[in-house]
Amino acid sequence: MPRVVLAGPPGSGKSTVAAALGAATGWQVRDTDADVEARAGKPISDIFLDDGEPAFRALEREAVARAVAEHDGVLALGGGAVLAPETQDVLAAYAAAGGTVVFLDVSLAQAAPRVGFNVSRPLLLGNPRAQWQQLMTARRPVYEKVATLRVDTDDLTPDEVAAQILAALGAAPETAPTVEDPK
Repeated sequence: MPRVVLAGPPGSGKSTVAAALGAATGWQVRDTDADVEARAGKPISDIFLDDGEPAFRALEREAVARAVAEHDGVLALGGGAVLAPETQDVLAAYAAAGGTVVFLDVSLAQAAPRVGFNVSRPLLLGNPRAQWQQLMTARRPVYEKVATLRVDTDDLTPDEVAAQILAALGAAPETAPTVEDPK
């Protein structure tokens, strides 16, 4: 069972915060978007283009279910992963078993420079700001439903977000061994 699962919209810092948590604790980090790309043998943008969003979402549901069952470190989910009822059920069972699902919340003003709204994010093509806002309107209630903890990432560094999560988990970052002063 993962130590913590990170969910949130594009630009909330899921992958970056996952890396910061891993660095602070020594926990292994896994990202379901990377799992989907590895399984498909191509980038997510190509999966959307070649196979369509339904094919991507099926791979994503499978990746989340597998990762929650297998992984025991930090798990970062793709931004839309929580929309699938099957994934919501997996996350509810994980939370009921004592797991922590963190909703990394972010404003559009903060997400925009983080994401860059480029072509590697197929759901943000066209008018990226309007698309992101529309995604958040639809997804916010789901993020809030599956989350056991919410962290507002605006104006925080990834290390500061990681520190807030670790404090909420009651987990301290690994520290270097200290040498006792012989005096």
